[in-house]
Amino acid sequence: MNARTSVLDSLVYGVDVQSGDIRGDAPSYALVAFDGETLERDVVSHRKLRRRIDAEGPALVATDNMYELAEDKDALVHFLRALPAETSLVQVTGDERPEPLSRVAARHGVPYGKDPMKEAEAAARLAAANVGYAVRAFADTTTVKVSRGRSTGKGGWSEDRYTRRIHGNVKRRAREVEDALEGASLEFEMDVKEQYGGYGNAVFTVEAPPADIPVSRNRSGDTRVEIERERRDGVEFEPLAKRRDHVVVGIDPGTTTAAAVLDLDGNALDVVSTRTADTAEVIEWLVERGRPVVVAADVTPMPETVEKFRRSFDAAGWAPERDLPVDDKLHRTEDVAYDNDHERDALAAALFAFDDHEDQFERITHKTPAGIERGEVIARVVAGEESVEAALAELSDDPEDEGAEESDHEPRELTEQEERIRDLEARVERLQEHAEDLKADRAEKDDRIAELEDELTEARRESRREARRDREVTRLRRENDRLEREKDDAEARAEELSDKLDRLKALWKLDHDDFADVAEGRDLVPVKVVEQFTKAALDHAEEQFGLAAGDVVYLRDASGAGRATAERLADVEPRAVLRSGGLSDAADAVLFEHEVPVGPAADVQVQEVDELAVARESDVEALVADWADRAEEREREQTADMVDEIISEHRASGAE
Repeated sequence: MNARTSVLDSLVYGVDVQSGDIRGDAPSYALVAFDGETLERDVVSHRKLRRRIDAEGPALVATDNMYELAEDKDALVHFLRALPAETSLVQVTGDERPEPLSRVAARHGVPYGKDPMKEAEAAARLAAANVGYAVRAFADTTTVKVSRGRSTGKGGWSEDRYTRRIHGNVKRRAREVEDALEGASLEFEMDVKEQYGGYGNAVFTVEAPPADIPVSRNRSGDTRVEIERERRDGVEFEPLAKRRDHVVVGIDPGTTTAAAVLDLDGNALDVVSTRTADTAEVIEWLVERGRPVVVAADVTPMPETVEKFRRSFDAAGWAPERDLPVDDKLHRTEDVAYDNDHERDALAAALFAFDDHEDQFERITHKTPAGIERGEVIARVVAGEESVEAALAELSDDPEDEGAEESDHEPRELTEQEERIRDLEARVERLQEHAEDLKADRAEKDDRIAELEDELTEARRESRREARRDREVTRLRRENDRLEREKDDAEARAEELSDKLDRLKALWKLDHDDFADVAEGRDLVPVKVVEQFTKAALDHAEEQFGLAAGDVVYLRDASGAGRATAERLADVEPRAVLRSGGLSDAADAVLFEHEVPVGPAADVQVQEVDELAVARESDVEALVADWADRAEEREREQTADMVDEIISEHRASGAE
């Protein structure tokens, strides 16, 4: 139910071009901010106007020509998309065929001047009075997308772990959005793209405008939330206030209150049922749809709740001679659409009331001349209990003929007809006096209405102040939620960095010159692990934790290396190389030539922590000593082979 009948409890902007043009030079705008009481005037650039709209979120931005704010339709759609969810653009001069602003202002009694600031003020006042058309380019369907807030490339440690964490956070955030939408009782569809560790993204199609969605767009750490409204085929215009013709109303009170509205020809205009709205909200809903002439119930006597509605509109009441049977109600409403029994009963009450007054409406319509609204005449006759002639005389602009020709004849005895006329004239005089008394009563009621309107104005002021406070509280709550999310992200990041720091400390202990002091009494030596005996693996190890002279290097897979790779390792001058698997002959020869001790990793007890490892000092010393013994033996063998080769060559040369 839309209960909005006025925007005077909200901020309204009136805008008019001060200088320049949106299609050429950068324009400046006359801006008038109107809250129903005070006016604030300023001259701003297009960019500053946009910033103020974003910061203050006015209910309406009013102009006499929407293309003063955008050079073409695409730019206009872009402008509308950038407006805050609670803000509407209003063209106060009409829809596709606007009128001159001066004519609209004169018709509604709004001050007008040709100065841009005066035109901006007129636009603001007209929009505040619900004059004009809201410019719409988007439907009431909104897409909320939860996706990754950063790339799933290499993270601070394992890439798989990093990717899994991001997708897990996207899934967690998507569930929070889903819970928020369900908590707001919004209809939506959810489309999820599942990926390793959670969700790659989640798209919610919500049947509501962004202002009704309890989720805001943001980007925080691993996730981001984007909100975008579904665009319509073109630009459409929606009147701020519907025309309020005279209507017939049916009410079905109870736990669920239903109301139905008919025009004076018996056509159903609208029907609603609600369990949550109070009497005031239903009255506002009816005010938006017309001015009730008859308020009807489907039972007799008329319930007190329906009587309250009748008194609110000073309308005529109608109730059946006996409670309307269900069969009669079903038959009378068979051509009208409704959603439940409450709406059916309200429609039936209105339709039977119309049937009862239809002949009267037709007679009044037949007697009403062109130029006078028949609904006003019907209201005065049916609700005000006036005669058709009296109503027409009061509504007519033609003054009544006054005075009568004086007679110069001598008094004479009146005929029966003349006496009848005299009596009627006396009766008319008495009725006129009674009418004067009624006018006095009406004046008193008008004074009372004025007092009540003053009280209503004060109540609206207080309501606006409360609305401003509520908006500020809402803004602060959202800001607090945002800070809480930033705090959670910061704590998660701190935990991540703390883990990384612990690993760096472990690496520092393993690689620091004073490690002997740190590991004193524990017979430990740091070991740097290389996954494969390749240049790429050596480069990766150099980048991750560095390779330096005197290091103990563990080749997890020692096979496949050539001379160049072996020389790359030999240049580091490691203290010892632990190998898993066999070395190629070329690599073994290079390492032997550079006197790099090499031994099987199985001979050394190695304990690994992530990319780091430690081994017993005694095991490493034993491996180096064993390699030294083997190296001496290998050198002796090579020397013997060389001597044999020299002797063989000498003998061969002597034989020649």
